[in-house]
Amino acid sequence: MSTPPAPIPPLRPPWTYCAHGADPTADPIGCRGIRVPGHTACLAHLSDTDRATYLASLTPGTDIDHRGTPFTQNLLDQLLSALRDPTTGKPHMGTVQLSQAQFSGTAWFDGAQFSGDARFDEVQFSDTAWFGRAQFSGDARFDGAQFSGNAWFDEVQFSGDARFDEVQFSGNARFDKVQFSGEAGFDAAQFSGTAGFGEAQFSGTVGFGEAQFSGNARFGRAQFSGDALFGGVRFAVASGLGPFVCAGVVDLSGALFEVPVMLEIAASEVRCERTRWESTATVRLRYATADLGHAVLSAPVAVTAHPVPFASSPGDTVDESVLSGCHDGVRVASIQGVDAAHLVLTDIDLTDCLFSGAFHLDQLRLEGRTVFALTPTGWNRHGVRLTRWTRRRTLVEEHHWRAQDAGQPVPPPGHTPTPRQWRPGPYHPDPARTPDPEDVAALYRQLRKAFEDGKNEPGAADFYYGECEMRRHDRTGTPKGERRLLWAYWLLSGYGLRASRAFTWLLAAMSLTVLLLMGVGLPTHDPDPATTGTLHGSKISLHTSTPDPALHDTWSKRMTWARAEKATRVAVNSVVFRSSGQNLTTAGTYIEMASRLLEPTLLALGVLAIRGRIKR
Repeated sequence: MSTPPAPIPPLRPPWTYCAHGADPTADPIGCRGIRVPGHTACLAHLSDTDRATYLASLTPGTDIDHRGTPFTQNLLDQLLSALRDPTTGKPHMGTVQLSQAQFSGTAWFDGAQFSGDARFDEVQFSDTAWFGRAQFSGDARFDGAQFSGNAWFDEVQFSGDARFDEVQFSGNARFDKVQFSGEAGFDAAQFSGTAGFGEAQFSGTVGFGEAQFSGNARFGRAQFSGDALFGGVRFAVASGLGPFVCAGVVDLSGALFEVPVMLEIAASEVRCERTRWESTATVRLRYATADLGHAVLSAPVAVTAHPVPFASSPGDTVDESVLSGCHDGVRVASIQGVDAAHLVLTDIDLTDCLFSGAFHLDQLRLEGRTVFALTPTGWNRHGVRLTRWTRRRTLVEEHHWRAQDAGQPVPPPGHTPTPRQWRPGPYHPDPARTPDPEDVAALYRQLRKAFEDGKNEPGAADFYYGECEMRRHDRTGTPKGERRLLWAYWLLSGYGLRASRAFTWLLAAMSLTVLLLMGVGLPTHDPDPATTGTLHGSKISLHTSTPDPALHDTWSKRMTWARAEKATRVAVNSVVFRSSGQNLTTAGTYIEMASRLLEPTLLALGVLAIRGRIKR
C-alpha cells in the first residue's frame, strides 16, 4: 500500500502578515491579514484601544490596505463609519486593497465611493455582499472572489475597468442598471443562481468568456456600446437572453445552451461559430450579420429577423440609438459545417452567406422574404464580346468562382464590389480555396430541393438554372457531350426557364421558315391535274395525274404578299404540328418537316418556362 502524498503547505502571503493563531504543526501561517502600519497585528486582531486609535485617524478619501484580513459585520461597519463623508453620508475611500479578505456576515458597501483602484481579488463573502449604488472611479478587480450569498451591484458605476474573472456567485447576482464605462470582464465566472444584467450599460468591451450560468441569465434592456463576449459560456437554465442592444460584436462562439432558449439581440454582428444548441432555440435579431459557421444543432433552431424594436413590456421598447447608421435587415454570413436539417431562416438576407460544407441543405427551411445575391447588372465586355447576365438569384459561391474564373483583380481592403461585377471570395483569386463548378452545382441542387419541398416552384427555378449553369461549366464531373446538350438547352430556352428566349427563337424560326418557303418552297402556280383517257372498244380508261409543283419565277416575283401569306399559313400550322395542305416543292416539303419538328419544341419550351414561373 502506497503512502499518500503529503499535503501542499499553504502559500505565505506576499505582505507582512499578522500570523495571529499560528501553530507550527496545524497552521504555520495563522492569520493572513496585513499588519496595520505601526503595529504587529491586522485590523481584526488589534487591541480595542489600538483599533479605535487607528480608526480615528482615518478621514474620507483615505487609502486603505487590509489584504487578507478577516472582517466580521461589526468590524466592517466600524471601518466604513470612520470613512463616511459627512456631506453624503456614504463611505468614501481612495485606493482600496482588500485582496483575500474574508467577510463573515453581510458586507454592506451600499453607496460607497471608491476614488482610486479597488482590489477585491480572491475575497470571500460568506453572506450577502451589497454594493448597490457604489461608485468606482478607478479599476475594480474581483478576480477569483467567492460570493457564497447574494451579490448586489444594482446601479453601480464603474468608471474604469471592472474585472470579475473566475468569480463564483453561489447565490443570485444582480447587476441591474449598472454602468460600465471601461472594459468589463466575467471570464470563467460561475453563476449558480439568477444573474441579472437588466438595463445595464456597457461602454467598453464586456467579456463573459467561459462563464457558467447555472441559473437564469437576464440581460433585459442591457446596452453594450462596445463588444459583448460570451465565448464558451455555458447556459444551463436560461430560458431567455435579452432583449439587449450591442453597438459592436456579440460573440457567442463556443457557447453551450442546454435548455430551450429565446435570444433577442439588436447588434451590428452576432457570432455563433461552433455554438452548441442542445435544445430548441429561437434567435430573434435586428440589424445583425450572424455567423453560424460549424454550429452544432441538436434540435430545431430558428433565426428570425425581428421587424420592429424589441419591447421588454407592452409599449416599452428598447432604445436602439447606439445602432443608428447600421444597415437594415438581418444577414447570415455562413452556415458552413452546420446540419441544416435543424435550421429555419426567416426573412434573412443570404447575399453573402457561405453554404459550402453544410449538411442536409435539402432540408433547410427558408421562410418569409429570403434575399440572395443577384447576377451583375448591365452589359459587360469580355474581349470583343458584349454580354448581359440573365437576372436571377445566385449563391455567393458562384460569385466567388466566376470572379476567380474571370480574373477579376483583388479588391482593396474594405472595398465594396460594384453591382456590375461578380463578388470576389475571401480567398480570391486562389483556385484551390474557391469552390469549383461541381461543388456549386451540388449546393444549387440541394437548395433547389429545399424550395421545392416548401412548395415554392418559382423560387426553385433560379436554383435549377444555377445548377445547370455550373454543370455546363464543369469540366471535371460533367462529360463533354452533356455539356454541349446543356449549352444548346441554355441557348434555346435558358434551361426551359426563359420564356422570352424560347419565344424569340420561335419567332425567328417561323420567320426563317416563311422566307425559305417564299424563296424555294412554294411553287409558281398550284399544279392543275390533267386527265387522259384510252378507248378500248366500248370501254374508256381514264387516268388523272398532277404534275410536280414547279418554281420558275425570278427572285423578285417570289417575294410577294400573296406568297408570304401562304408561307405564313404553313409556318403557323407547323407550330401546332399540323400539315397546311399547301402544295410545296421538294425543298419546301423538307422545310416544312424541319419546322414541324423544331417549332413545336420551341413553343413547348416557352410554355414550360411560363409554367415554371407561375406554378405554386
